Amino acid sequence: MRKHVIIVPDGAADEQLAQFGGKTVIEAASTPNMDKIAMMGRQGLVHNVPEGMEPGSDVAMMSLLGYDPARYYTGRAPIEAAAKKIRLGPRDWAFRCNLVTIADGLMADHSAGHITTQEAASLIKDIASIVGRPGIEFYVGVSYRHLVIFRDTDFEVQTYPPHDYLGKPVEDILPRGKGAELLRDLMARSAQLLADHQVNQVRTDLGENPANAIWLWGQGRHTVLERFEKRFGIKGAAITAVDLVRGLARLVGFELIEVEGATGFFETNYAGKGQAAIEALGTYDLVLVHIEAPDEASHQGDADLKKAALERIDQLIVGPVLDALTAYPAWRIMVLPDHPTPIRTRAHSEDPVPFAMAGEGIDGLVKGPFSESVASKAGLVIESGHQLMDYFLRG
Repeated sequence: MRKHVIIVPDGAADEQLAQFGGKTVIEAASTPNMDKIAMMGRQGLVHNVPEGMEPGSDVAMMSLLGYDPARYYTGRAPIEAAAKKIRLGPRDWAFRCNLVTIADGLMADHSAGHITTQEAASLIKDIASIVGRPGIEFYVGVSYRHLVIFRDTDFEVQTYPPHDYLGKPVEDILPRGKGAELLRDLMARSAQLLADHQVNQVRTDLGENPANAIWLWGQGRHTVLERFEKRFGIKGAAITAVDLVRGLARLVGFELIEVEGATGFFETNYAGKGQAAIEALGTYDLVLVHIEAPDEASHQGDADLKKAALERIDQLIVGPVLDALTAYPAWRIMVLPDHPTPIRTRAHSEDPVPFAMAGEGIDGLVKGPFSESVASKAGLVIESGHQLMDYFLRG
């Protein structure tokens, strides 16, 4: 059985930046192992975000895994609920609950300074005990990412991802529609509690962004996906620190592999993820490795941090995994972002992303290092992102 690896540096694709002499972050970063895959194999572009859909990792990663979001997508939060094994009934709704920083009426920080999970747990538990009520359940996640479940409720609301509206007036992006009053009330009451919370007093004293509000968004109902093994005939495993990708992996039947020190931020355990992927190849036909760090750096508007994250991914994950993979008689590897997150906008984009794949039966179309520009010259464009998985596995 052929072995397959997919490595996803989240949000890595970008625009040309003056600080890098007109190069993108991918082009400016030293990534000899990604370049090796590109040179020995094939590059192209893929549209992971269908037209008319929000360019989030939920939609893009669903496409990347081979599932058409236009058919299967019901919202971001129910995917994260699946990661936590939270059961949703037919009239239940899941919402993502960010701990955010609002300053002078603006969305200042979607992550409250990347608040620690320990601090966040204290805040969420206190919010639940004081402003919660029967039928509204809070679930603690990792750092700023949490969930609220509304049981037996009806919503027709529009909500807004806070990371796409940094620096924008919050009044313009509050929930709207049927049920919005309930969400706004919960957010307002939580803000009153958080204003004087001891955790925030300490964070303010230390010069860190306080988690002075919750932000509800990404709503949806129960999600069902066909099992990956039934669909493609191979067993898969996933390595990620992000509940969104964990939830998708669980929904398609992948084994979730835990890595100590994997955080979803820049200081994540890159080497541990690489080693875990190598070990998983002994058991599974496909291993997916997802790294959130480039996306988080983009949301911070920090191109140097994004470049450093890509270099660590290349050195500590792509290189060791590629070396181990080539020891198998038959193998394929693919590297690609899920979506672009340009430094300029600090928000996700629906534009196509470059991919590079190499291995058994894959011939090159154009020679050059892995980058947006070289991939665009290859003439290979996958218009529907969910078709890329079949192309990678069987093409």
